Amino acid sequence: MSVPSFKDQFAALIAAPSVSCTQPHWDQTNQPVIDLLATWLDELGFACERQEVAPGKFNLLASYGSGPGGLVLAGHSDTVPFDAELWASDPLRLREADDRWYGLGACDMKGFFALIIEAVRPLLDQPFRQPLLILATCDEESSMAGARALADAGRPLGRAAVIGEPTGLRPVRLHKGVMMERIDILGQSGHSSNPAYGHSALEAMHAVMGELMKLRDQWKVEHRNPMFNVPQPTLNLGCIHGGDNPNRICGQCSLEFDLRPLPGMEPEQLRALIRQRLVPVAEQHQVKIDLAPLFPHAPAFEQPAGSELVAVAERLTGHAAEAVAFGTEASYLQQLGCETLVMGPGDIACAHQPDEYLQLSRIDPTVRLLRELIGHYCLAPVR
Repeated sequence: MSVPSFKDQFAALIAAPSVSCTQPHWDQTNQPVIDLLATWLDELGFACERQEVAPGKFNLLASYGSGPGGLVLAGHSDTVPFDAELWASDPLRLREADDRWYGLGACDMKGFFALIIEAVRPLLDQPFRQPLLILATCDEESSMAGARALADAGRPLGRAAVIGEPTGLRPVRLHKGVMMERIDILGQSGHSSNPAYGHSALEAMHAVMGELMKLRDQWKVEHRNPMFNVPQPTLNLGCIHGGDNPNRICGQCSLEFDLRPLPGMEPEQLRALIRQRLVPVAEQHQVKIDLAPLFPHAPAFEQPAGSELVAVAERLTGHAAEAVAFGTEASYLQQLGCETLVMGPGDIACAHQPDEYLQLSRIDPTVRLLRELIGHYCLAPVR
């Protein structure tokens, strides 16, 4: 079969549902997207290798050329869930209007794969001195299991990697980490007429929240990076559940919170500091307190400013490398020996939103930028 046109590829990727979600009723396989990409890339002469991460969940690594070094162009094949009734049109059908392409994954970020193919097609008759690898991962929007499985496998990839997350085509060399944690308190329920009948988990949680906010204030003073719009780590008390009736002493309470550490702040050290604060609270209130991650943390990311990839991207885009608050798979690719940047055509402001879109004016600059990166890392004589 022949590879479809660029627009038809883009539309087919949008039409292939691939939601990943921690809620089982939303979660889907990403196999339709992987099948499309593998079919097209195989037709273009790429060697395609699938990695099954979990039942129905796959990574794809497609390579053209061989040898050490080279370039990895990477993205995730999944999307977030969606509220179809809030969209102006079917989220799984590509719609063109207002000089934009609308559709779930147009910006974040299945459309990036069609842009990669559009960029590389006219270059395939040239000798590739170093390989081009196209990586599509699963479950980035939920557990990042695809990228973690790749890192755990430990197989070296390329010399440089670019992840096409939405950055408005500006290079990003830093982002914060993401930790989602849960604190469970087990107290003793009893009749509310006498506090001595029990030990309130809710009152203990009030004290725990106070300790977390003190730690947050401490971290604001101790850790700061002016490259970020919010220069300090953040801690958000997201949701709380406890008790069952006003006339019962609360016997159980749970708190879930989000912690965004700066590069250089180690998650296990942060958890150790939190646990130190919980011990005296548990003793004072005579309750049991447990802290555990909801999901494996997504590490913070920093690519050194003086690295070759940063210099190349800054030269090609005319923009200095920046920092963003959202998390990506970048640190996992770094673990495999790649200099890594985040740089893609979409805008984060419309990601995870109804009527997600890609501006048509970004298409040609993206294709041109990708060709220049491929030229530098794969076609030019090895230095």
